[in-house]
Amino acid sequence: MGENVGREIELTVDRIAHGGIAVGRLDGRVVFVSDAIPGETVRARVSDDRKKSFWRADTVAVLEASEHRREHVWAAASLDRDPRGRVGGAEFGHIALAHQRELKRQVLAEALQRQAGLGPDDLPNPLAVDALPGDTAANGLGWRTRIRLHVDPQGRLGPMASRSHTVIPVTDAPLATPAVQAAIPFAERFTGLGTLDVLAPTVGEPRLVIGEQKPSVIREVVGEREFQLDDTGFWQVHRAAPVALTAAVQEAIDPTVFDPRADNLDLYGGVGLLAAAVADRFGPATRITSVESDERATDHASENLAEWVGASAETGRVDRWLRTLDSGASEADRARLRAATVVLDPPRSGAGGEVMQLLGRLAPAQLVYVACDPVALARDVALAAEHGYRLVGIRGLDLFPHTHHVEAVATLVRT
Repeated sequence: MGENVGREIELTVDRIAHGGIAVGRLDGRVVFVSDAIPGETVRARVSDDRKKSFWRADTVAVLEASEHRREHVWAAASLDRDPRGRVGGAEFGHIALAHQRELKRQVLAEALQRQAGLGPDDLPNPLAVDALPGDTAANGLGWRTRIRLHVDPQGRLGPMASRSHTVIPVTDAPLATPAVQAAIPFAERFTGLGTLDVLAPTVGEPRLVIGEQKPSVIREVVGEREFQLDDTGFWQVHRAAPVALTAAVQEAIDPTVFDPRADNLDLYGGVGLLAAAVADRFGPATRITSVESDERATDHASENLAEWVGASAETGRVDRWLRTLDSGASEADRARLRAATVVLDPPRSGAGGEVMQLLGRLAPAQLVYVACDPVALARDVALAAEHGYRLVGIRGLDLFPHTHHVEAVATLVRT
């Protein structure tokens, strides 16, 4: 800890950075400032000065407020609290909802320009980040169907403070759906436990998952379809996200390029949500293989995709699975792969160099890339360009209101 930690400074912030932190300068040094909005002048307290090139600081007072500033939607994260006692998980909660989406659009566009070398004319016009149904009317509240809370030494529940492992006890969770909020046992004590997950599936009652509890099977309804999965497994958090992503992926696929008889792939496929979206869009004869490293998720995907004769699910790490596919593919296999559409929904770190290189070697006709991290997406768009792929469409979705996170669905076509 340096001599400047705890020092209060005044500065004007001028843009938002990846990660949702505002950026300003003090005597030529970059300062990343939490709880500020571009255009504001704030007084901030330095929290980290270990790097010579930049400091981190937390807003403690707003001297000149943005027109987009609002009272924070979660009192436990508001400016009247000491920065060390503000909950994480709602870092945009002090910003008007429409402006949150504009800031996310800027971050997405900047990442594609800086990381992928795309100019303004290479991006869709307009590039937008769209709200999900119901969010505007609800002011971005009540959307989380799942929430993980941590347990402090006294057994009280709460999220962690931003960039900290300190648990902040709370008595409300305004981003959660009413069913989840009602199920959270705020008044109880859970001494000796690390985490408590609360979820409200679309079928059945809300439930608690305590610590490393053994998984049980739940069901989620998406449109007219039902999916089975573990209550401890991955599922989209926003109540409307599965329907929105299903539609976005269906729309992102160029039907003039899609071949239902090709060896189409759904990589990082989870329990088969997006593979089902593809098969629903292009009919019962569609061939598609979903690849997922979690064996239990793959088992569920096999059940969820059972009605499509050409659909299957395989367990494997995507990089290793593609490597095996590439090494053993016959000329006939390669022809079916060159005609294929590949949907990929990697974790926050993105697909990365080896996966993008293997996809470049296999040369499918189009890639539909679902991303929750703009910088990882932009890096992989640049890697795909090295193998002849061009970004022909991208759409942002605001699956995480009042946070900096943004989802994007991009289409890349081999030229």
